[in-house]
Amino acid sequence: MITTTTLQPFRIDIADDELADLRDRLHRTRWPDAAPATDGWDRGVPLDYVRSLAERWADEFDWRAQEAALNAIPQVITTIDGQTIHALHARSEVDDALPLLLLHSWPGSPVEFLRMVGPLTDPATHGGDAADAFHVVIPSIPGFGYSMPVTEPGWSTGRIARAFAELMRELGYERYAVAGGDIGAGIAAGVSGADPERVVAVHVTTDAPTAVTFASWSGDPAERPGLSADDKTRIEALKAWSKDDEGYLRLQSTRPQTIGYALTDSPVAQLAWIVEKVQAWTDRSAALPEDAVDIDQLLANVSLYWFTRTGSAGAHTLYESMHAQEWSEPGPAPMGFAVFGTEPFVRTLLDPERAIGHWTEFEVGGHFPAMEQPDLLVGDLRAFLRPSR
Repeated sequence: MITTTTLQPFRIDIADDELADLRDRLHRTRWPDAAPATDGWDRGVPLDYVRSLAERWADEFDWRAQEAALNAIPQVITTIDGQTIHALHARSEVDDALPLLLLHSWPGSPVEFLRMVGPLTDPATHGGDAADAFHVVIPSIPGFGYSMPVTEPGWSTGRIARAFAELMRELGYERYAVAGGDIGAGIAAGVSGADPERVVAVHVTTDAPTAVTFASWSGDPAERPGLSADDKTRIEALKAWSKDDEGYLRLQSTRPQTIGYALTDSPVAQLAWIVEKVQAWTDRSAALPEDAVDIDQLLANVSLYWFTRTGSAGAHTLYESMHAQEWSEPGPAPMGFAVFGTEPFVRTLLDPERAIGHWTEFEVGGHFPAMEQPDLLVGDLRAFLRPSR
């Protein structure tokens, strides 16, 4: 049974000595040698790059400014099913705005959505129509951010979905939409299943490599009917790329505690662990992470992992998902897809029957659209959710 404590207001307040400790650790980093060949990012984050980014984090990055931006958004904290749940909760001044539950990715956090909160809650001020306003709820998935500590196993996607449905009930919302990408996408579909009478629609984002990975769970995606020869060639290339890229998942889904020591003790380990994925998964035209996302927003996300010591806990959340006894089940709410960095075969893999009513494809962006292309994502959410108001 889900039990809750009373919702309480919350503010982020990192102590000065925590900031000093971070800077000291960054300045005292014990660096490895550079890779023995000029392979770019093929062997991981290049030494020169992560070193320069660590220097920026230590000496130029303004955490207090990022903390103030987060605290400018009202926040709540509660306990649901024995688990601490933290969320940003930005109500629109438009009374009949549609409540929207936004669910982050790995290795993401509520920081992903910071540039979307204003346009979603106050569209009239951001070039939109007040009729498209949302009340926005952005929780931290258990094991991430301030949804800590996780004190028992079993927090896989189904249980998380039920907890978030309870959060929306506790906030007083009788009907709402859900949106997310990556691990947040699976949870979003599960919220609909857990709360079918109140969830009016589910919006999911994905990208081409993720589509190939997802399709691989039910067989060889290159063997799907309806694919051209060029499609099959590209899918084979992405399968090979994904095999090289999946070390993070194999480690976190089998030995999360082991990698957790490095992520909790070394800020450079935490930085490199996240930055590698941002470089790999963002718009393929972007050579470096800062070519795809705002670098200070990226460092704010990494900082949140560091200060809350959730690199380890987030790894355990992935472990729980990969060993789940209970997967979240989608509900009856209509589902919309937005594909970023799309390729011609994506819909054939994910929606071969063309059963999904709202399907949008963008050539730009990648795995982190809320950070890469927030305006496009806001626009797609507005369009998809208008009939559900």
